[in-house]
Amino acid sequence: MNNLWGGAVADAARELNSSIAADSRMWREDIAGSLAHAAMLAARGIISQADGEAIKAGLTGILADIESGKLAIDMSAEDIHTFVEMTLTERIGEAGKRLHTARSRNDQVATDLRLYTRRRIDELLELVRGAVAAIHDKAAGYKDAVMPGYTHLQRAQPVTFGHYLCAWAMMLIRDAGRLADAKKRMGQCPLGACALAGTTFPIDRQMTAAALGFDRPALNSLDAVSDRDFCVETMAALSLLMAHLSRMAEELVLWSSLEFGFVTLPEGYVTGSSIMPQKKNPDMAELIRGKTGRVYGDLMGMLTVLKGLPLAYNKDMQEDKQALFDALDTAALCLGVLAPMIAGMTPHRSAMRKAAGAGFINATDCADWLVGHGVPFREAYAAAAELVHRGKPLEELTLEEYRAAHPAFDGTVYDAVDLDACVRRRRLPLDEELGYIEAFLQEQD
Repeated sequence: MNNLWGGAVADAARELNSSIAADSRMWREDIAGSLAHAAMLAARGIISQADGEAIKAGLTGILADIESGKLAIDMSAEDIHTFVEMTLTERIGEAGKRLHTARSRNDQVATDLRLYTRRRIDELLELVRGAVAAIHDKAAGYKDAVMPGYTHLQRAQPVTFGHYLCAWAMMLIRDAGRLADAKKRMGQCPLGACALAGTTFPIDRQMTAAALGFDRPALNSLDAVSDRDFCVETMAALSLLMAHLSRMAEELVLWSSLEFGFVTLPEGYVTGSSIMPQKKNPDMAELIRGKTGRVYGDLMGMLTVLKGLPLAYNKDMQEDKQALFDALDTAALCLGVLAPMIAGMTPHRSAMRKAAGAGFINATDCADWLVGHGVPFREAYAAAAELVHRGKPLEELTLEEYRAAHPAFDGTVYDAVDLDACVRRRRLPLDEELGYIEAFLQEQD
C-alpha cells in the first residue's frame, strides 16, 4: 500500500515508521470515527449526499468483512487509518478520496485512541466487578472464620477471614472509581482539530462528538491532538490496580504454602514441578505479582515519551499505543485469572484458627481488660507483656499467674482473652462492609 501523504520511506526506515502492528486493533474505532465524520460532511454540504452515502456503504462493508474474516488487514500499510481509507477508495472510487476532507490523521488518531480506551475501560470495569463478586462471596461464606491479622508479617490481632477479604474488595472498588474517572476525562472529542489549528471548512463538531458518544468537542485544537493525559491517567490507574492484585497474589502465595496452610488454590491455577512430584506451585499468583512490574514500565515509558515534547503533535507520540495496549491487556489478563482463582480456592478454618491461637494476638485485649478496670494503659501494657514473656498461651495461664503480673486481674479476664470474644468486641463491621460491596456490584450491573 502507498502512504496517504504520497511520499516514500527508505526501506530501512519503513519498519520504524510503521505503526499498524499496534494500531490495527483500532479498526472498529477508526471506521466508527470515519462514519461519523462522513455523515457530518454530507450534512453540512461539504461533500455531496451521494458521496456521503457511498462512503457510508463502503465503510459498513469494510467493517462487516473484517468482522467476518473475509477481509484481512494489510500489515504492509503504514497504519490502520491508511488501510481503511485506501481500501475504501479501492471499493468505491473517487468518493473515497473525499473522506479525509476537514480531517487530519492527528485528530483522527487522537479520536480513535480515546474511543478504544473508553471501550477497554468498560471491559476492565466488568472484570473488576467479577473479581469483587468472587471476593464478596468468599468473604460472606467465611465471615466468622477467625484468623490472625498481621503487621510486619507478624501475628498481631485477631480478625476474620471475611473481614480480611473485604479489604481486597475495597482496594478494587477504589480502582474501579479511578478507571471510571479516567473515562470521564476522555469525554472531549478531538475531531475537527485537524493537524493542530482547526479547519476552514464549516464543520459541525458537536454533531461528530455526539455521534461518537463524547460529551462535547475538545476546546483547544493544539491540546486536542497532543493530549495523551488520558493514556497516562489510565495507565496510572492500571498500575495501582496491579499493585493491589500483586498484594493479593503475594498473600495467596503465602497462604497456600505449607507454612501457613490457610487456603488451597484450585487445581486449574497451580502447576507441578518437573522433578518434584509433590509440588503444587502457585504460578498464576506469582505471574500476577510479576506482571505488575510490566505495567509500571508501560507507565514510565509513556511519561518519558511525553516529558520533553513541544506542542502540538510529534511522531514520538506514536509510541503511546504499545504501552497503553500492553497495560490494558496485562491488567485484563490478570483480573481474568484472579477472579476464578479466588472463587475456587478452599479456605481452611482450622489452620487459621490454630494460627490465631498462637502468637499472643489477644495480648492487647488482655491489656485493655486492665484499662477497663482502672489501670493506666502503660502499666497494663507492661503487665500483659510480662504474661507474654512467660511463653504460655494467655488462655492457659492460671489466675495466680495473672495476679502475679498485676493484682487487678480476676476471673473475668478469661472472657477477655477468648479469641471469639476478642473479635466480637471489636465489632468489625462485616455486614456493613458486605452491604457496601453489594451496592457497588449492583451499581455496576
